[in-house]
Amino acid sequence: MADQVADRIVPVRIEEEMKHSYLDYAMSVIIGRALPDVRDGLKPVQRRILYAMNEVGMGPDKPYKKSARLVGEVLGKYHPHGDVAIYDAMVRLAQDFVCRYPLVDGHGNFGSVDGDAPAAMRYTEVRLAPLAVEMLRDIDKETVDFIPNFDEHFKEPVVLPARVPNLLINGSSGIAVGMATNIPPHNLGEVVDALVMLIDNPAASVADLMLAVKGPDFPTGGLILGREGIRAAYSTGRGTIKVRAAARIETVKGGKQQIVVTQLPYMVNKARLVETIADLVREKRIEGITDLRDESGREGIRVVIELRRDVNADVLLNQLYHHTQLQVSFGVIMLALVKGEPRILSLKEMLTEYLDHQKEVVVRRTRFDLARAEERAHVLEGLRIALDHIDAIIALIRASRTVAEARSGLMEKFGLSEKQAQAILDMRLQRLTGLEREKIEEEYRELLTAIERLRAILGSEAMVYQIIRSELLEIKNTYGDERRTRITSDVGTLAPEDLIPEERVVVTLTAEGYVKRQPLAAYRSQRRGGRGILGTGTKEEDVVEHLITLSTHDYVLFFTNSGRAYRVKGHEIPEASRQAKGTPLVNLISLGAGEKVTAVLSVREFSDGQYLVMATRRGYVKKTPLADFDSVRRAGLVTITLEEGDELIYVRRTDGERELLLGTRGGKAIRFAEAEIRSMGRAARGVRGINLAPDDAVVSLDVVQKGADLLVVTAKGFGKRTPLGQFTRHSRGGKGMKAIRISERNGPVVDMKVVRPSDDLMLITAAGVLIRLEVDGIPEKGRDTQGVTLMRLEEGDSVMALARVTE
Repeated sequence: MADQVADRIVPVRIEEEMKHSYLDYAMSVIIGRALPDVRDGLKPVQRRILYAMNEVGMGPDKPYKKSARLVGEVLGKYHPHGDVAIYDAMVRLAQDFVCRYPLVDGHGNFGSVDGDAPAAMRYTEVRLAPLAVEMLRDIDKETVDFIPNFDEHFKEPVVLPARVPNLLINGSSGIAVGMATNIPPHNLGEVVDALVMLIDNPAASVADLMLAVKGPDFPTGGLILGREGIRAAYSTGRGTIKVRAAARIETVKGGKQQIVVTQLPYMVNKARLVETIADLVREKRIEGITDLRDESGREGIRVVIELRRDVNADVLLNQLYHHTQLQVSFGVIMLALVKGEPRILSLKEMLTEYLDHQKEVVVRRTRFDLARAEERAHVLEGLRIALDHIDAIIALIRASRTVAEARSGLMEKFGLSEKQAQAILDMRLQRLTGLEREKIEEEYRELLTAIERLRAILGSEAMVYQIIRSELLEIKNTYGDERRTRITSDVGTLAPEDLIPEERVVVTLTAEGYVKRQPLAAYRSQRRGGRGILGTGTKEEDVVEHLITLSTHDYVLFFTNSGRAYRVKGHEIPEASRQAKGTPLVNLISLGAGEKVTAVLSVREFSDGQYLVMATRRGYVKKTPLADFDSVRRAGLVTITLEEGDELIYVRRTDGERELLLGTRGGKAIRFAEAEIRSMGRAARGVRGINLAPDDAVVSLDVVQKGADLLVVTAKGFGKRTPLGQFTRHSRGGKGMKAIRISERNGPVVDMKVVRPSDDLMLITAAGVLIRLEVDGIPEKGRDTQGVTLMRLEEGDSVMALARVTE
């Protein structure tokens, strides 16, 4: 006994056994469970469900039958992997928010887009959808191969005839071992048009086919952002498609706005989405939503998001796209089984494989029809012979003792086959009438015509494809519908500023390098001579040196005394209260040792045809194309070469055809044509703009505007505006003209700016006090005057900077 046991023991290496066993398991999952066949687009369980429904007579013209009955049929005959797996697969075939064209017609609760589970199988009822009949049509004509089921008691189809290109129109998703498939649904009409195009022109490229198949068409609608992902998926079989919900902004009573979501991205759970939005509001990651409710019903999806009156609806919608599943990425993997092997296919390869399958189906169906027609014609030929010799045949039959003797006699005497002889013996007496004889003749003639046509089809590939073409177009005309998913040209990339409201802000920078932004709306205009309000909190030894107004979506260019430029976005500068001193600028840009910001400029776009004009403290100027500053790195960019002891102090943007005006601390101003400065590279030094007195220095640079005034502001809060017409144009390099009379009373010039009466000004002092003034309230004075009080200062305080405000 022990010897017999020992003979049955086979030594194996455990790692080899695990390798082979796991590979067998993996291939079983890949082929038998998780991946669809490229020909009918179905996984085995789906195919078995449809075939079983057809076998038990659950057609679209029949009454609904209990789902449990079907599940038992499939479980017992074809798919012994559990009733839950079968029912779940059947439910998905019936869900109109999962399948673009459902193949199962369900009656009862089959779940919802909110993630609700379907009712138990004992409660729901099903039957085949009309389109599923087309998947099974002609299956009884030997169009596909059949194999034994798991216990070899029944036969099941290897694949369905599939007159419908199901793999593309309904898509598929599944995870196998070491691979996965994720094919999106498409529009039936578009896929049929692409198949027809491929039949008419087999050399059509993927780009040509994309003229017909615009892109995926999800059952839940939505928007596809851009075509790059679609192009990649159709060309290589892999790609990422960005899908966004369909939403609109509505204005309701009281001027408030609300966002209404009417379509969701594919496979997004609506209830979970609403819960996510509520969580974001609760955590204050999104602010401005006052109410959130789901008003979805029979008419479709409707999620309403009510907003606060002061909220920018477009920005908040972008925030929702960024933080929730209102925008998702659909990763396309066009993997399917081709001849039993998993392959990633392009759009053309997938369509070609389907057409090859249809060609085989049509050929096999034609052969079946031809065989049946020839059999029937053979029988009719025997009946015709019988009718021609009816008396002799009747006499022979009457003289025969048995049926076998009569059959043999007919075959021997009239040269008939066994089938013909049996057909004569089975013929009823009514067939002997003249009318019946005519019917036999007519049927025979029709059969000969049909046989000739069927043989012609089998002998011509072109006729086969014409049949496929006409059947596909018939399917399109019967079941085709309009596209639900819109494709936009927008690539859908959300820049950071898309999530941030655009507003006008004030940016201040202190001598110690603290920067902050505040909403411009926080500062209302005051009368000339007011005291202002505290605009920034500073240390006693710190003073505010720069102030500009800009949009949160603008770039801020910081220019330093050493001639370097740095760049940040307006919204990247942290917002702070009026009393706060701000954030150290070194946290935003990499300033070098001893570097100090001397000029600040805002820019929206670095477009061609625009220039930056720079001025140094010693009176040099240069002009450089603005586009040269489009790639400013965090470490900065060299903008000008400076002489020893000189520093960059002012920068202005121009169009190259303007007049410039330089102002000095001693109250001089020179006006000259910008054309006198040629465009130079970033490393150039520049040319002399004004000839300065030994104790004077440049404090301002501005661009002359027609009909504008020159505003001059001094350190002790005095100022005035003078018509620019009083400053005649000179050649650059001159000594300039007097712009203001300087004295102990008003102090040295802080800045000069070209202004219009409609502008507002903002002045800030060393102590951080800020005032906003209307230019129209500042009186006009001649060049040789001291000006008037613009701002009353506290003892020891002085004006440090001013900015022109443009809404």
